[in-house]
Amino acid sequence: MTANAEATPESTPESVADSAASDPVTEDVIVTAEPEVDAPLEADAEHDPSTPDVDVAASEPEVSESEAEASEVADLTPASSKEPWGKVDEDGTVSVREAAGWRVVGQYPDGSAEEALAYFERKYSDLASEVGLLEVRHHRGGASASDIRSAARIVEGKLKDAAAVGDLASLEARVAKLSQALSAASATEAAANREAVDAAVRERTELVEKAEALAARDPKSVQWKQASADLSAMFDQWQAHQQNGPRLPKTTGQQLWKRFRDARAIVDKNRREFYAQLDDAHKSVRDRKTKLVEKAEALAPKGEEGIGAYRDLLEEWKSAGRAGKKADDALWARFKAAGDALYGARIEREAADVQASREKIDAKRELLVEARTVADESDIAKARALLTSVQRRWDDIGRVFPRDVERGLDDDLRKIEQALRTREESDWKRNNPETKARANDMTRQLTEAIGKLEDELTAAKASGDKRAIAAASEALDARRAWLTALGG
Repeated sequence: MTANAEATPESTPESVADSAASDPVTEDVIVTAEPEVDAPLEADAEHDPSTPDVDVAASEPEVSESEAEASEVADLTPASSKEPWGKVDEDGTVSVREAAGWRVVGQYPDGSAEEALAYFERKYSDLASEVGLLEVRHHRGGASASDIRSAARIVEGKLKDAAAVGDLASLEARVAKLSQALSAASATEAAANREAVDAAVRERTELVEKAEALAARDPKSVQWKQASADLSAMFDQWQAHQQNGPRLPKTTGQQLWKRFRDARAIVDKNRREFYAQLDDAHKSVRDRKTKLVEKAEALAPKGEEGIGAYRDLLEEWKSAGRAGKKADDALWARFKAAGDALYGARIEREAADVQASREKIDAKRELLVEARTVADESDIAKARALLTSVQRRWDDIGRVFPRDVERGLDDDLRKIEQALRTREESDWKRNNPETKARANDMTRQLTEAIGKLEDELTAAKASGDKRAIAAASEALDARRAWLTALGG
């Protein structure tokens, strides 16, 4: 085939000849008055550069029911008509039939009329494939209505005065119908997008307000480890919203980001200042505790005598404050070791005292045996003299160790002392002159009263007055009992 065809808006003579030579459609595909329905979509679609993102498999036989319906709507071949859609003049000029008449679409001078029509019918088939695939994408769902609408506008531009042979009017009608459906879907999609944007604005505003609330807190009252983790989580949420959420209006997004960024900057500034001040405070406390450690270590030569001074240093340590965990632990280990050395000296001394106290303990136990004989002495003066002798020898022995043994021995001796003291108090009450005088006076009064009551009882018996006898007998018994209690 020679390349002398007339150039058209769709092709140059060279491109026409090359396309005709490389087109996979066989020579038996020709235009007839009744074109066959469902022309080969797959082969043409594979060569369509304008729809690279459309899955050609969508038009294959194994599609779902909804996709099959879409394929039925997306008829990709010229509709049947009593007249052919195209004609070829003797000079190879090809025209397409439209409502207004025949329109020239190009020339194919170096081939047969069948080849010329087949070439421009393939051009129509390509356009029909694009329309059909747009319809399939719309019926499938999942694709953005606005994106499909933009693609439909491109296809609509290709259909206008297209250099193709076929029912171009039906394709234009299908594209118009699809654009109308996409317009309503785009409105719904836009409303959903607005709602999503509003929700995203609210979510980011909440993040901003949380960050600003953290920035407004007193740095001294903030738990910075937790606050830093919270702020880091907020930033991760912000980035997730940017990556996965809807795109915010530029002004709104910039304003929210500025507030969030400023809040983060304030929090970071407060955190750095807080830790700088904390470092200064820790350094001051560290220096103070270091001096206390040195003083405690200097007490080592004093041994047990240095314990009092060490306790004073311990009180200063408690009020010194914190120097940071690592420094505190290290300094405390030294301070405690110095105290352990002092208390260790006392423990050694006490162990020696316990060893030396064994004979003293035995001596005091022997004195306790002697002291218990005080209770058997009826003469209180002799009992007191015996106990005093025991007490003096007890004091001469001195203190014993351990302390709990000493307390037990002292308690046993104290019980003996208390028992003797109770006897002495009782004896004093009996032998006190004043007490005796009062008791004698009471005895005399009771004796006189008993004599009178005996006379009254005798008279009552003589008179036979039972009532008087009972009263006199009762009063007489009471006075006699009192007299007995006084030792009379």
